[in-house]
Amino acid sequence: MRLTDAANYEVNNLAKEKDTNRSIAQNKKAFHEYFVEESYEAGIELTGTEVKSLRQGKANIKEAWCAVENNELYIKGMHISPYDHGNLFNVNPLRVRKLLLHKKEISHLYSCVKQAGYSIVPLSLYFKGSLVKVQIGLCKGKKLYDKREDAAKRDAKRAIDRALKQKNQ
Repeated sequence: MRLTDAANYEVNNLAKEKDTNRSIAQNKKAFHEYFVEESYEAGIELTGTEVKSLRQGKANIKEAWCAVENNELYIKGMHISPYDHGNLFNVNPLRVRKLLLHKKEISHLYSCVKQAGYSIVPLSLYFKGSLVKVQIGLCKGKKLYDKREDAAKRDAKRAIDRALKQKNQ
């Protein structure tokens, strides 16, 4: 059985759509530690073996942060495990990687970090089509009482959901 060109095109598009916006890593710690004021989607400079490793889901951004140096944005502390079959093409798992944003966005982030005491934190790492994207957030640190308040709200919501579930059964 042979597919026509139109049918083959449809099959390829379905395969590509299946892979769009596939999450690789989430930084749940960032939402616990910071208030996220703004978020941006940035591209990231990677080598071929790093992308292959990301396709296997081997990344960690829990301890990562971003810094502006020479009017360019870099992500530091992000760990991408070496690709199993990469041998000499593998690079340092904790190397500094460049993020790709517009100059206006970088200058806005830099001015906020310098003046207002904000931090730039990666929130998630995901595939958008065949490209790897990083969602970064302009964040302000939470105080201890803010963290306690969030935990109390979360516990109250769980208790309400549990009570509703038991009532409906």
